[in-house]
Amino acid sequence: MKAEQDGDLLEEDSPQDNGVQTNQYSSISPPASPVAQDEPFSTYFEEKVHIPENVSQVFSFRKLWAFTGPGFLMSIAYLDPGNIESDLQSGAKAGFKLLWVLLGATIIGLLLQRLAARLGVVTGMHLAEVCNRQYPTVPRIILWLMVELAIIGSDMQEVIGCAIALNLLSVGRIPLWAGVLITITDTFVFLFLDKYGLRKLEAFFGFLITVMAISFGYEYVLVKPNQAELLKGMFLPYCAGCGPLQLEQAVGIVGAVIMPHNIYLHSALVKSREIDRKNKKEVKEANKYFFIESTIALFISFLINVFVVAVFAQAFYNKTNADVNESCNKTGSPHTDLFPLNNKTLEVDIYKGGVVLGCVFGPAALYIWAIGILAAGQSSTMTGTYSGQFVMEGFLNLRWSRFARVLLTRSIAITPTLLVAIFQDVQHLTGMNDFLNVLQSMQLPFALIPILTFTSLTSIMNDFANGLVWKISGGIVILVVCAINMYFVVVYVTALNSVLLYVLAALLSVAYLCFVGYLAWHCLVALGVSCLDFGSRTQLGLSRHTDIYLLSDMDSDTQER
Repeated sequence: MKAEQDGDLLEEDSPQDNGVQTNQYSSISPPASPVAQDEPFSTYFEEKVHIPENVSQVFSFRKLWAFTGPGFLMSIAYLDPGNIESDLQSGAKAGFKLLWVLLGATIIGLLLQRLAARLGVVTGMHLAEVCNRQYPTVPRIILWLMVELAIIGSDMQEVIGCAIALNLLSVGRIPLWAGVLITITDTFVFLFLDKYGLRKLEAFFGFLITVMAISFGYEYVLVKPNQAELLKGMFLPYCAGCGPLQLEQAVGIVGAVIMPHNIYLHSALVKSREIDRKNKKEVKEANKYFFIESTIALFISFLINVFVVAVFAQAFYNKTNADVNESCNKTGSPHTDLFPLNNKTLEVDIYKGGVVLGCVFGPAALYIWAIGILAAGQSSTMTGTYSGQFVMEGFLNLRWSRFARVLLTRSIAITPTLLVAIFQDVQHLTGMNDFLNVLQSMQLPFALIPILTFTSLTSIMNDFANGLVWKISGGIVILVVCAINMYFVVVYVTALNSVLLYVLAALLSVAYLCFVGYLAWHCLVALGVSCLDFGSRTQLGLSRHTDIYLLSDMDSDTQER
């Protein structure tokens, strides 16, 4: 429709197949509002960071610094309280033996985040906006609801993590529900920091990551883990003497690290840089620097996760409740009753983990641990709020005021968290945390399948579409990750021991698998599996033209809105 207007936006002619012209990536523009706007519409994008020009080097630290920010905000999801709890449980249950799983999951996460960043850079739209344009109404609404569930589940872990940290720091004086209310208030205050400049907001997140690194690094230095065992566990993909318990924990690591809403978040954050999408060289350069920045950010998050695993692997692997009870008695800890006098293997969570550190290494270790958890919870709560805003705005095309959007997305996520905090004791949250991990694991296909689908289509990505290697490797990675997480879900459901819940789970599974199958079908067609492309022939009369079948014209869609 706008071929003549957009024809000069690409250096090469657009690809053709059987005389049908595909859409060009440069014709994909953010949705226009149906009404004129008196105020600029923004969430995090009040300003765009200028990229230095006239830098002729192959690599420029000035340009890297200009692109630095979105990757570190994205990496916070790898450091949220859910991840920290997975780390400490991994160390306590398997020692150093599962560090290679953490390393592998982080590398897989980096590759998936690369796809998310490329989508945002090349199209100028984030994943939720692209889904809104490309999927029919019913699948689009279902997809939004599934992603919203993932955000709520993640948010509950993060807010409760903050509340637990405040409870530990106040020696129990601040109850869980009060900690949740304090966290909600803090989040609203901090979220408006970008009014004072986007770079200041990014610097604040950098400060919180630094607090986590110092806090958990202090515990690492205090405990002095065995470095040889640590390196062996990190680079030797084997788990000697491991059983079902360790296998389940390994699956939990993958589920905790790779989070669905983070894919949506990263594809939106990269839009904060001033990039001329008409210029192929600038787009290519932006992809390069964002990937370098994401690599650095995830490397730092990986080190922080390793600190936590190593501390609990060195100090508490194969320890019993009786061992910890004795240590707590010696130091006069008021939490001795958390560890009954029996020889059962020690089970820890974020709350008990801090108590155990305090019993064995002194009160300073407990308080520094709590500060690290508070930083993790506060930062991930804020990025979770941004995820909620981007997802809701993208899928529903909301044009509300900034405060109204924040209030709505916060209310949806916080209400169930507050109810849990009021009716659940701080010492008995592990069961709920397992349920939330399962909930997020089930939502993973609803981020991974769409991102692979859209980044594989030349009608969206043009020259930056995934090549054959990326299509195959991306498909395999997503299949493996989803299979691992489904195993985690099956293990959790089979442990419920309730016929009624089994029947309910079976019914939900049928609907769930049907929808995943629908998304997977679209994805396979986008990857070039032409034998599945029957829809294009029956509906549009096109022969083997998958891009036109899957994707509607961006410009006509904009005008319809």
